[in-house]
Amino acid sequence: MTPGSNIPLPVAKVTVDVSAPVRLDVSGLLLTADGKVRSDDDFIFYNQPSGPGVSYRSGGGSAPDAITVDTAVIPPGIEKIVVTASPDAAGQTFQGIEPTATIRGADDNAVIATFTPPQLGAETALVIVEIYLRNGAWKARAVGQGYANGLAGIATDFGVTVEEPTPAATPTPAPTPAPAPTRSVASTQPPAATPPMPATPPPGTGKINLDKGRVSLQKNQTVSLVKGGQPLLSQVKMGLGWEPAYRSRDIDLDASVIAYGPQRNHVDSCYFGKLAILNGAIKHSGDNLTGEGGGDDEVIVVDLGRIPQDVTGLVFTVNSFSGQKFTEVAKAYCRLIDAATGEELVRFDLTNAEPQTGVMMAKLIRQFSGEWEMTAMGEFVKARTVRNMVKPAGQAL
Repeated sequence: MTPGSNIPLPVAKVTVDVSAPVRLDVSGLLLTADGKVRSDDDFIFYNQPSGPGVSYRSGGGSAPDAITVDTAVIPPGIEKIVVTASPDAAGQTFQGIEPTATIRGADDNAVIATFTPPQLGAETALVIVEIYLRNGAWKARAVGQGYANGLAGIATDFGVTVEEPTPAATPTPAPTPAPAPTRSVASTQPPAATPPMPATPPPGTGKINLDKGRVSLQKNQTVSLVKGGQPLLSQVKMGLGWEPAYRSRDIDLDASVIAYGPQRNHVDSCYFGKLAILNGAIKHSGDNLTGEGGGDDEVIVVDLGRIPQDVTGLVFTVNSFSGQKFTEVAKAYCRLIDAATGEELVRFDLTNAEPQTGVMMAKLIRQFSGEWEMTAMGEFVKARTVRNMVKPAGQAL
């Protein structure tokens, strides 16, 4: 597609993913005929991943973020869904970056169209495509509208309330007004008067953090292990638990963690046969043979501050050594706990099972800034031992 071109949608439910050489945050906004959201609930992004007929999916850094639009259930009065993209790194522009939006059928993943906006420069956010209603039919249009003041510029232009943290109470010069959005194509909406700026995640994280307490993740969602603006670099516990789906049968599952280097190279694996790795920075609680009893079945203790610098990724896995499938398992979950206080920080409940013998539950990725991010995975593979998990887990980083 080229800027301004449009196509009819051949299916009711489509997914728009946006890929680039760097990690991007992708969002969707539901707009009425006047080009505005009805409320802040119509802004769909990583901290608010679902709305009426529109949902957000994180790629976890290994795949593009995506927005899915089900036009069959879009509420009356919503005539357009705009899909936006911005670099995850604070202040990064699209200079030298060519993002590509791919529109796919959500059910079969078949490619319907692609669009790469041309001649990008100082823009830090884009309205890249829009799904819109015209004469009773839904269409897609290539837009490529750029903003120099980031996602906040897009949000305020479409009526989202934006509030920034209150600055410290120290004498400062009068603030310089934010620059007006720059557009690479003509905008159909007049710039909104700049209200107080939005409640967005801390600069540089681009993801949920731990400031508001316990985080419950859905599959592919990511949380930045940052609290009070500081990376969490203390000792944490990854608890993994499960119950037999049929109470008359015990099930022997094995929890493990696989450590990788910056090139996805396998460094070491911690499991029931090797209870400590990385000079004790990662330790395993030992094997649980049945899954019976409440609480965590196996616990892996990770001292984030002691992880060697050449280890940048950890993947937590569960395997069925006895060959039973995960369809015979109930209530499988993983949870990250502050080892010092016992406080549960992050939880991921595995809600769907597949007839496989291995599952990648979650991954921890060290960012360039030093903090760690945890992403819920829930990806099933055919693997009865941790050795068989090394390759698929590396590919999933």
